[in-house]
Amino acid sequence: MDSSSFELSRRKLIAVAGVAAAASVLRVRTGWATVGPSSYTPSWSSVDQHPPAPEWFQDAKFGIYYHWGVFSVPAFGNEWYPRNMYIDGSAENNHHKSVYGDPSSWPYENFMLGARDRAGNQVQFAPKLKSAGGNWDPNEWAQLFADAGAKFAGPVAEHHDGYSMWNSTVNEWNSVRTGPRLDLLRLHADAIRAKGLKLVTALHHAYHFNGYYDHVPNQPTESLRRLFGQNGRVAENQLWYDKLREVVDGYQPDLVYQDFDLGLVDESQRLNFLAHYYNQAVAWNKDVAATYKDGFNNHGEVYDFERGGPTSLQYPYWETDDSISSSSWCYTVGIGYYTTKAMLHSLVDRVCKNGNLLLNIAPMADGTIPDAQKAILLGIGDYLKRFGESIYATRAWTVYGEGPTQMGGGGPKEGTSQDIRFTRSKDNTVLYATAMGWQGGTLTINTLGSQTDLRTLTSVQLLDSTPGSYVNLPNHTQDGSGLHITMPSANPPFAALAYVVKLTFSGQIPTPGAGSLPTSWAKIANAATGLALDSGGNVASGSVLKQWSYDGSTNLQWQLVDAGGGYYRIVNRTNGMVADSWGNSANGANCMQASWNGGNNQQWRLNSLGNGRYQIINRGTGTALDGMGNSTVGSTVGMWAPNNSPNNQWTITGA
Repeated sequence: MDSSSFELSRRKLIAVAGVAAAASVLRVRTGWATVGPSSYTPSWSSVDQHPPAPEWFQDAKFGIYYHWGVFSVPAFGNEWYPRNMYIDGSAENNHHKSVYGDPSSWPYENFMLGARDRAGNQVQFAPKLKSAGGNWDPNEWAQLFADAGAKFAGPVAEHHDGYSMWNSTVNEWNSVRTGPRLDLLRLHADAIRAKGLKLVTALHHAYHFNGYYDHVPNQPTESLRRLFGQNGRVAENQLWYDKLREVVDGYQPDLVYQDFDLGLVDESQRLNFLAHYYNQAVAWNKDVAATYKDGFNNHGEVYDFERGGPTSLQYPYWETDDSISSSSWCYTVGIGYYTTKAMLHSLVDRVCKNGNLLLNIAPMADGTIPDAQKAILLGIGDYLKRFGESIYATRAWTVYGEGPTQMGGGGPKEGTSQDIRFTRSKDNTVLYATAMGWQGGTLTINTLGSQTDLRTLTSVQLLDSTPGSYVNLPNHTQDGSGLHITMPSANPPFAALAYVVKLTFSGQIPTPGAGSLPTSWAKIANAATGLALDSGGNVASGSVLKQWSYDGSTNLQWQLVDAGGGYYRIVNRTNGMVADSWGNSANGANCMQASWNGGNNQQWRLNSLGNGRYQIINRGTGTALDGMGNSTVGSTVGMWAPNNSPNNQWTITGA
């Protein structure tokens, strides 16, 4: 098959069977990365074709990174010390004057080059390897991350301060030419990969020249101006890209995390980076991910929530970065920590909401990881070693959980015994219910009340304390208030940060509340507008779906037909066509209709919100059917990221 014939066949396959099936053909046909195109150009239309969250990333769930660098030396305030020390009257400025001297005579670069403080002590960011008589051992760090259950890990390769932790040729302010005189990123990368973990590199340098050093006086040399982001917009934007290119080419990261203010970087350079990274991944024949807080989009990249994550299910797949401490991201004297239970519960909560957790730790400047931080990581690792089957390689279910404790939107929290979170197996035949505490002799899962058909439930088991072992729970009843499972004892049979019940089904996990869904024709009405979903009658394929006052017309009647995997096709009674997202994941995009072809864009899952309301979420785009807040008869139906607005909610009742 020549290249043009292959491309035509690939496009036909996408139209008929969805992107996933086409990707499998690409995998057989070529040697490039297992999903996505064979090459990219620096344009949104091209980089948006990159699959944002590769399979390994969705399977991994838990990663570790660390704010460790020059700012760790003063160990005061937080990682913004380099900026705040120049702000007259700030706590950092006063501390700096007291310990080191006035910033005008004792500037930040002294921490890199080495200098004496007011007491005569030599001060420098210069960690030494244990093999050279120091306290830092990258292999010990990597082993700790593996023991913590992390599947990906890596350093903040450069923070806002402009100090590169690698052997840079474009930035002389780096860890090889100054300070430790070691390629820290190389040592991290080799140790992490030797433990079988994926490598993440975190780059925060978009803010380096966009305001971080706005209180630093103009510097006299080009080199110092480079350190403090003062060489002008053109040069600084080029430097931003050149640093990323060095990290990508030199260390082949599996995940590139970027902090905020990407939106202030020239769009052309942002696109240059994405195209280059994705093309390199094709050459490496591996799937990579790039995260963002602004400046990119979720077509090709993964959105990152800082601290807390969303309060409900969120699509498409996402990540949150959080810290082991509420007070600082880097080590400071007297730093406090969240509890191990709070960190573990936050991890479980994020996974159940369709995301990953990238947890930050705060090593000391000399390379020591404080014992309190080690204890938290090992506590998480102990849980994941015993109960990891409910976390790793799972997927979010239709409902993320139940209970009184709202997590997300802030720092980690400990749940209660009434808080339950759900994950499912990839094949959608096993449901895991994780209780954040021991309820007693009976565990009640409210979500699985009598409106959920549990006739295919074949076994209920408690994950035992020993990995891979189970306690059978044969006694369970169901009523309107939930599924009631008799536990092996009133008191916990073993100590754990949370307890997992495994429910195995002979077929697909039933949709919660689906027992109340109409089995024939249904009216689908928007919770905000009160209008019903309308096909418009015998219209052409590609016609936009609308809303209309319900009058019993067959244009307003739909059937939910099981498409497998917990998804439905939504079929109109008049024209036989199905609801179709048309592959457009932009907020506000129109929802169309077309003849059924089996593609992901025509498959929908129901997210039960209680009170008879559902989000109707598209498999292809991750966006949900939305009434757009327009109550005018004949208004169009759109697509929007799942949220708490009634515009995003629908009732499904018999027609």
